[in-house]
Amino acid sequence: MKSELSVLLRLSAPMIATQFFIMGMGFVDTAMSGQYSSLDLAGVAIGGVILWPLFMLFAGVLTALTPMVSQHVGGERRLSVGPLIQQGIWVAMLFGVILFLLVRISEPLLILFDVAPEAVTIAMAYLKAASWGCPAVMLYVTLRYACEGLGQTLLPMLIAGTTLPINAGLNYVLIYGLFGAPELGGEGCGWATAITMWFELGVMLLVIRRPWLRNTGLFERVLKPKFATIKSILQVGLPIGMTMFLEMTVFSLVSLLVGSIGIAAIGANTIGGNLNWFVFVIPMALGSAASIRVGYHVGAKDYDRAAKVARLSVLISATYAFLASLILVLGREVLPRIYTSDPAVLVLTAEVLLIVAAYQFFDCTQATIIGALRGYKDTQYPMIISIIGYWLIALPLGTILGWGLMGWNLGVLGFWIGLGCGVGFVALFAIVRLYRTSRNFDRIAEFSRI
Repeated sequence: MKSELSVLLRLSAPMIATQFFIMGMGFVDTAMSGQYSSLDLAGVAIGGVILWPLFMLFAGVLTALTPMVSQHVGGERRLSVGPLIQQGIWVAMLFGVILFLLVRISEPLLILFDVAPEAVTIAMAYLKAASWGCPAVMLYVTLRYACEGLGQTLLPMLIAGTTLPINAGLNYVLIYGLFGAPELGGEGCGWATAITMWFELGVMLLVIRRPWLRNTGLFERVLKPKFATIKSILQVGLPIGMTMFLEMTVFSLVSLLVGSIGIAAIGANTIGGNLNWFVFVIPMALGSAASIRVGYHVGAKDYDRAAKVARLSVLISATYAFLASLILVLGREVLPRIYTSDPAVLVLTAEVLLIVAAYQFFDCTQATIIGALRGYKDTQYPMIISIIGYWLIALPLGTILGWGLMGWNLGVLGFWIGLGCGVGFVALFAIVRLYRTSRNFDRIAEFSRI
């Protein structure tokens, strides 16, 4: 399996870098708006709570193109890839319009959560500006996922790497009103985000006429919407999008619930969540690489090799989880100092990181396992266990422990214990599902017909 290990690392390394670049853009938005004013920071952060879960919902559906394309490639049906991408583009255009509208009418939701009116004003200005980039980003991610399904993961990385400094520069100009531009504060972050999204699409359109994409038949003729193919994309992708949306929404709700505990709790939760996401990026990218390779071998009907790739990816993820946990434990008093010097926040964050470290084995492996299951197009079961794990275990248990509803008043630590239990549930049932699916050739063949 040395050759598969090499391929997995070759595919996942650019995907890891891509995710870090995307995280960097979020960090730049937060940091630069915070330097302008604390109110603008709050507005941009609240706007992000609306924008990014919705984005993950629709982008997650389009993730279906990655395993679907890879299965066509593995089955030597390369000319079927182009028509599939075109149908994905039709879906993306519809999603772009829906996302545009949802983002712009989200003010009642912010009012429902009793967000400060002045923060709502900035959040809505940010969201309305960013919404103009929604159609572009939906088309971009469609082409990105298609490229990744073809095994071309370097191109999205280069685009994301180029986009990061452009986003930072636009933020600087539009927030502070430099070079004749208006001084927009937090709203400027929204316009910078929208322009960056169109830039990503523009660069992608300039480079997609590469031979490895041209020979899929993508540019031969424009196809009308084919509802059978669109149904297949939605059948595979909707569970993926819902899984991502529900998972991200739970973490957003936890942040809102922790907000009532105190300032130190908010700081510890924010830092713990940021470091947890930083660690999570690598197994998530490894899962995406596994979905490509598993899908390729399923398309070639080499089910034994697909199972070996799935096992290898989980083994790599588990090894990484051990190392990540060790770093979090040993660095629990040092890493938080990157974010704050407040003694109360530092002490509480060190305790949170112990819990984060404890469940890394479950969190890292479930991300990779679910990615491997996507390679089989097995997406509905992961959605179901994610709903149970996050919404029926993590959130209720965290609220009980965090708010002391039954005498266990653990504060922010209680919420993270709840999240750990939910993630553990998801990991346990996901590994059992992967084991059974990888050995059930009839199930694999049934999924591959979607």
